[in-house]
Amino acid sequence: MSRPHPPTVLTVAGSDSGGGAGIQADLKTMLALGTHGMSVLTAVTAQNSLGVQGAWELPVEAVRAQYRSVVDDIGVQAVKTGMLSSAELVETVAELIGATDAPAVIDPVGVSKHGDALLAASALDSVRTKLLPVATVATPNLDEVAQITGIRVESEDGLRRAAAAVLEFGPRWVLIKGGHLPGDAVDLLTDGAEEHWLRAPRHDNRHTHGTGCTLASAIACGLAKGHTVPEAVTAAKEYVTGAIAAGFALGGGIGPVDHGWALGRDASGA
Repeated sequence: MSRPHPPTVLTVAGSDSGGGAGIQADLKTMLALGTHGMSVLTAVTAQNSLGVQGAWELPVEAVRAQYRSVVDDIGVQAVKTGMLSSAELVETVAELIGATDAPAVIDPVGVSKHGDALLAASALDSVRTKLLPVATVATPNLDEVAQITGIRVESEDGLRRAAAAVLEFGPRWVLIKGGHLPGDAVDLLTDGAEEHWLRAPRHDNRHTHGTGCTLASAIACGLAKGHTVPEAVTAAKEYVTGAIAAGFALGGGIGPVDHGWALGRDASGA
């Protein structure tokens, strides 16, 4: 008899050749959290610790074929999206997710850690009208909130207003990530009726590449295991906080978070 497989999670995102974010970060997170990660590649980037040197979007037909190949045969228990650089890709992925009976974590990636644009301005309306309405949880950071809603959050008091504005576009829950604010790392999770304020100490570590991808993937893992949205987000926040604390230098710029920190690996890989 074959043993039961772990929960299945699908990431629909771009590749980070440096391994810190994107598809690579997603799959590492999924493995670390006891799920089987699968992938739909939307773009290839030339990327390292210093920034993004180039990006090449895959054809819509290739994205659709990858998605159908996985979902129609293996099935999925949660889907997570990342880099979707054009309106055509956003709309295609939104259509695919809308027809899939699984929770979806939408990370509306707009810019990289280094400030490189990863979403065409022309795609923003498609994010608002097509992608966010199919989200079980949307996970924008403050820069992405500003892109999507025009609201600039300068303090913790503004998180509630930002959440309300994003919820207007139709996600069931929104997690506004306040990591760019001073003080403790505070996020607000809400569905418009209940609120969960998630706080963690801020670690003095500049090596935080991949935090957004990692957090969204960790949430998807929790949902695939059958956890509620608040349970999944709380556990994901704890996981990514540990990953940030263990982030390490790599190359000449901003290094990645450590996706394997909870597995007991030391810096030598032992």
